[in-house]
Amino acid sequence: MRICICGGGNLGHVTAGMMALHGENEVAILTRRPEKWATTIGILENGKQTDAHLALVTSQAREAIPQADIVMLCLPGFAIGEELQRIKPWLSPQTAVGAVFCSTGFFFEAHRLLPPATPLFGFQRVPYISRIVDYGRQAELKGRKRQLVMAVENIPQAEAFRHSMAAALDTPIRLAGSFYEVSLSNSNPLLHPARLYTLFKDWHEGVFFPHNPQFYGEWTVEASELYIAMDGEFQALLGMLPIAKGSIPSVLEYYESKDAGSLTEKISHIPAFKGILSPMLQRAEGFIPDFTSRYFTEDFPFGMRFIVETAHSHHCPIPTIERTFEWGMEKVTLPHPTCGGRD
Repeated sequence: MRICICGGGNLGHVTAGMMALHGENEVAILTRRPEKWATTIGILENGKQTDAHLALVTSQAREAIPQADIVMLCLPGFAIGEELQRIKPWLSPQTAVGAVFCSTGFFFEAHRLLPPATPLFGFQRVPYISRIVDYGRQAELKGRKRQLVMAVENIPQAEAFRHSMAAALDTPIRLAGSFYEVSLSNSNPLLHPARLYTLFKDWHEGVFFPHNPQFYGEWTVEASELYIAMDGEFQALLGMLPIAKGSIPSVLEYYESKDAGSLTEKISHIPAFKGILSPMLQRAEGFIPDFTSRYFTEDFPFGMRFIVETAHSHHCPIPTIERTFEWGMEKVTLPHPTCGGRD
């Protein structure tokens, strides 16, 4: 397959490298900083590096998109609409357009911006936990999903496409029954806001934290209680949608926990999340929240928002989610789409 990855961030690095390594794929990168990339990218996993060759690295959509069989966005939510508009003139009717994860609005934006017959695909969760080591040259694959869930639309040979993508990502894939199954998530769009709200809800100007706590490693029971409460409302919404029962497991099921205490223990000891700090800025007096962090700019306006809008359109009450969402939207500082959007 000829694959174009849009975005040169953590996920873009590792996803491009993995898809270039597995199967007979030609992988191109569409990024605003092509001059910083090498034609070979090293992927570190468990201390071992494997080098992957990239067929093309460019900032020009006209160079990468027309040749692609598959275009996959590895971008933050605020950049998806702009990128779809940028690549739209160069797409052929047969090119499949997708996103490495969809809970920040990919399908909603694609339905709005692209022709109705455009082949679309997208994943429920990211395939890898990724970290750039040396921009454009080396990245670390810190963790993998055991299985991915992918929704497809307007792709006639869906099973063949699933098989090809599973081989390219080196991960088993299950097909979803509806785009809602991958677009509405109780992962980051509820997980992150639960922690952010309980950590910062009482903060105001003039208050400084003495240290920056680990986001996951110092996860609290209060955050787990909020997460579970919001998930209960989320599960009620799923019951109103064309989604197979159990296709999006509850938070407690997914984390194999029985209550807030055991969930806290589980989240705080996930090895891949060890050492990740909270979104804060250091000042002379201490630490303050960073409302420009992707924890805010992704998960409130481009994660929770779609849950809230879908709940409203189906007249499903979600008071806990709404309260948390409204708090976050009052705090968040959104970047302009062209400010780092493609990386």
